[in-house]
Amino acid sequence: MFTESQFTVIVGAGPTGLTLARQLDRHGVPYRIVEKSAKPFDGSRGKGLQPRTLEVLDDLGLIERFLAAGGDYPELLAHLPNGGTHRFRLDEQHAPTPSVPWPNMLMLPQWRTSELLADGIPVEFGVGLTGFTPIDGGVRVTLDSGEIVDARWLVGADGGRSTVRKLAGIGFEGETHEQERLFIADVRLTGLDRDHWHVWPGEGRAFRLGLCPLPGDGWFQLTAPPSDLSPAELVAAVDPSITVTEVGWTSEFRANMRMASRFRDGHVFLAGDAAHVHSPAGGQGLNTGVQDAYNLGWKIATGDSAVLDTYQEERLPVAASVLGISTRLHRRHAEGADDAMRRDDPVLRQLSLHYRGATLSAEHRPRPGGVRAGDRAPDAPLRDGRIFDRLRGPHATLLAFDWSTPLPELTVPVHHVTEAAPIYGVDRPTLLLVRPDNHVGCATHDAADVVAYLRRFRL
Repeated sequence: MFTESQFTVIVGAGPTGLTLARQLDRHGVPYRIVEKSAKPFDGSRGKGLQPRTLEVLDDLGLIERFLAAGGDYPELLAHLPNGGTHRFRLDEQHAPTPSVPWPNMLMLPQWRTSELLADGIPVEFGVGLTGFTPIDGGVRVTLDSGEIVDARWLVGADGGRSTVRKLAGIGFEGETHEQERLFIADVRLTGLDRDHWHVWPGEGRAFRLGLCPLPGDGWFQLTAPPSDLSPAELVAAVDPSITVTEVGWTSEFRANMRMASRFRDGHVFLAGDAAHVHSPAGGQGLNTGVQDAYNLGWKIATGDSAVLDTYQEERLPVAASVLGISTRLHRRHAEGADDAMRRDDPVLRQLSLHYRGATLSAEHRPRPGGVRAGDRAPDAPLRDGRIFDRLRGPHATLLAFDWSTPLPELTVPVHHVTEAAPIYGVDRPTLLLVRPDNHVGCATHDAADVVAYLRRFRL
């Protein structure tokens, strides 16, 4: 008979798996995280962290380290075939507001994101999964070392070619456009300023070469259509005065847009690229994976199978929506649209993603305010800090607006935050119970609803 421990095996130590490990760690859930590669990933790949992901990093206590390591997206400088130049931005810079402290995407190469997330996490490199079988109350995992591990939960965060997904027999539906490919490389070079993201258009609306300066120690991310030329030859072809001095990670992206048919199969879960793969257009893939893990971690900690069912209920529609957005952006690139590089759609910042109407979203008010059950809990200034200061940590939190009636004894911290009422759209005594992933779970004018919610969902 399997024990009641929530012991979890995480397969894959990219940003998704590492975020999940951090979530489990702070909830006190035992886990192992294994990574088939012998060493950490060393490429730039997904280099943009969206505003909602920055809020997740704040809750995990990492935001200052990420802000110090990353930087703003630079202005693009197009080197035109006629010798002229044209400057433009993917999106305008947005000023922080009381409810959105980090309104802009942060540029940070993926290897650095993983490094910061991995600090203090006991990743087992060079260890892969070869099989698993259901057992009473859990799953028996076989590692490629021959070791057999019994776990309550198995999470596949092992990328688009996920072994966990394949062994679980979960379909991966969508399409691959073999003819739509992009060469990517990390390069060092001389003869080019680092103040701009340099692009060289080709004939008509074709794309020829891009060189984006990465925060840190002098690397650029090179992007170009596939060819037989080396990175140095690609650069020399557009400007012989630029010299490539070093080539690091290289890869060839192919247009692959797919999503798993389900995110849970008994005691097995999928997250990140194992569950959904996106075009890099719009910087959505890595961010969606991090938020998958942020959603799943606290639910594993409850040990409640009904709560864990809500992982798929909440995240699968979000992934489908995000996949649609990134696919539309990709199509604009492929078709050479004039505005193909614009990234000014507010949806891309992922602050508006919500779980309204889902099982864990209990909206009891006859006239809901602007922030409803299922929504992200926005920040707001308080007399002695900020809302995010109150929410930070693995616990659920009760926000009491203009509440003077004595509350029953509760299992969560209570904060009276009347001054935040305008941002939350609250105009009468109201209780908002915020889940551990900082989405509003219960919104009510009756404390009995909060008590019932906490009991039902083991918070």
